[in-house]
Amino acid sequence: MSDPSQAPVHEDPDVRLFDDSGMPWRPVSRRLVPARLTLLALVLVVPFCVAVALALVVAAGWWWAVVAVAALGAWGTWVVLRQVSALTWLELEEELVVRRGRIFRRLVSVPYGRLQYVDVHSGPLDRVLGIAEVALHTASPQLSAEIPGLPVAEAEALRQRLVARGESQRAGL
Repeated sequence: MSDPSQAPVHEDPDVRLFDDSGMPWRPVSRRLVPARLTLLALVLVVPFCVAVALALVVAAGWWWAVVAVAALGAWGTWVVLRQVSALTWLELEEELVVRRGRIFRRLVSVPYGRLQYVDVHSGPLDRVLGIAEVALHTASPQLSAEIPGLPVAEAEALRQRLVARGESQRAGL
């Protein structure tokens, strides 16, 4: 009689989706970092300039505001670097999986057969950096997902693969 402890263990692949063991997770382009840092700088430039003007013109006591805005910019930079490095995606046989987040992790799995359409778009800053965002849309808003920061050629190729897989999955229903 065989020992049950020697029997091969069959792991459920869905259990491993939050770790990196053996799964071919694909990261987004590092060009997403300057895109998000540029947006952060645009948001913080006005408060920083106002704080500096108040510190120079009104009273020296306003330098705390300059330090606070600079600290907010440093913290925002750290957050962007962590967020972009945690954004990965994976094409499986039946679905596309998007993983994001380090503290609050989010895993979105979109079955190919549920895809209604796949959208590729990029704003002016994205076009300068050569990146695009792929958005997957289903009838349910909870199943929609986005993959920002893909190189344009990769985003267009992914869209074509997803559309083809979605059509073949729906044809098999």
